[in-house]
Amino acid sequence: MSNHTYRSGGLTLAAHLERPAGSGRDLPGVVICHGFPTGEGGGANSPATFPELAERIAREMGWVVIVPSPRGMPGSEGHFSLDGWLEDVIAAADHLFSEQRADSVWTVGFGTGGALAVCAAAADERIGGAATFAGPADFSDWAANPRRLLLHAREAGVIGTDAQPTDFERWSSGLAGVSAEHAADALAPRPLLVVHGTDDDIVPPLDARAIAAAHGAGDLRFINRAGHHLRHDPRAIAILLGWLDRQRRLAKVD
Repeated sequence: MSNHTYRSGGLTLAAHLERPAGSGRDLPGVVICHGFPTGEGGGANSPATFPELAERIAREMGWVVIVPSPRGMPGSEGHFSLDGWLEDVIAAADHLFSEQRADSVWTVGFGTGGALAVCAAAADERIGGAATFAGPADFSDWAANPRRLLLHAREAGVIGTDAQPTDFERWSSGLAGVSAEHAADALAPRPLLVVHGTDDDIVPPLDARAIAAAHGAGDLRFINRAGHHLRHDPRAIAILLGWLDRQRRLAKVD
């Protein structure tokens, strides 16, 4: 997947980067965050298809796009932690500003990545807005049983089978500190897009309502009969592309 690297918190991380043909500087930029890998090879949450989306956005819309592989993912240094992944998303946005000369940046994510996209935008005021697809409002279920998550992370390959967080208490406390619902309030009045499937059996649609309500003016969209993995739903991608186009046009007006 990766054709690029960037730095985050002293770590070298892999990423996929796309720039439009013949592009110079002062382009709009977007960070696309994948979800937590599940199942063999990452299953439906695998980032394997995200470079295709990045290439489409770069080619059709003229954006510079980065798909980070946060710490612990293949090709990247370090081990998974939720607050570490958030740091990596913020660093990817900074990389677009500083190294890729983007004049504006938005964050977009799916599943876990959707929550991180909202939190990253809230944390960095330079980011123009965020879009979350099937993102959880918080990670209270993970925080309630961090040792189960640790086993899950090992099964997913984002923490080595023999590795143990050097400070398990800090590692687990970072789970409770990441909340898209709380971040949505801080993100306002910058734009927020919240997209969720009505038949999502992994993250309840109620989470989408909570995130949008916390923002106060979030663009909430439900996709009828869609499940959790919206990356593979053409309706969700059409909503994303339309939203990005509107953000760029509005930024030009401002």
